[in-house]
Amino acid sequence: MLTQEQVQAYKRDGYLVIENILSDAEVELYRELTDSSSISSLREELQEKDKEATVHMLGLTSMSSLFLDLARHPAIVSRIQALLGPDIQLQHSKLATKPAAKGKGIFPWHQDYMFYPHTNTDILSVMIMLDDATVENGCMQMVKGSHKLGPLDHTKDGYFTGACTESCYWEDERQVVNIMPRAGGISIHHGLTLHGSGPNLSGHSRRGIVFSYRADDAYQLADGVWSDTGVLISGQRHERVRCDAGVVRLPRTLRYPGYPFGHAWNQEGDMAKQDREC
Repeated sequence: MLTQEQVQAYKRDGYLVIENILSDAEVELYRELTDSSSISSLREELQEKDKEATVHMLGLTSMSSLFLDLARHPAIVSRIQALLGPDIQLQHSKLATKPAAKGKGIFPWHQDYMFYPHTNTDILSVMIMLDDATVENGCMQMVKGSHKLGPLDHTKDGYFTGACTESCYWEDERQVVNIMPRAGGISIHHGLTLHGSGPNLSGHSRRGIVFSYRADDAYQLADGVWSDTGVLISGQRHERVRCDAGVVRLPRTLRYPGYPFGHAWNQEGDMAKQDREC
């Protein structure tokens, strides 16, 4: 579990780094799994669409039960329970891979919450490193304490862009922190923590598995749902919604024809529905 000092640091800074969550054997298992033919071919297909970008392969837990086991790993869940409470759902899962090509893979500054706003901000993401994160291979960077700023502008011409437009917050280098867990370590960051990552200059791919979690009483307001959105990770469902996010600017998008703010009203993906029926 988290110490009281770690909980206070998370509340103050908006992130934590914890080493040695996975054993060497577990790291090797998930490296082999992410390099399996079915997953690597899909990753290559996504990379081909945008050779400059970090590939985000969503719906990861639906590809293998081992990924769902990892999302429910006791060493992870016991720590996020200290931040979200005992009742936790998965919001989404993904494999994040920076391409090995030097100078590629920049990801712009953003707040996760602005992609999928909820009725409250008890939302966080855990990134499990399968390779050491370094400045050279484009580690995440975070603006210390930025979760206290509230939702920032991510729009251009009225549409959500996925990138924050308020650059003043990361121009002060004294507030920017490099997040560098070693392989098997994790970072945890609040849904409103402003973060991004630079290019990969190492010549090697940088792999990480990301699970975004939400408190059971956080209800999604916009964007889409994935196959594993709403899967119960710990505790139980209380079928209550807590509303304390204040005024929320919904991310208007063209990605969902007929639904300018996505189809999140559905709230659960197919995998979560099957999980509930079982």
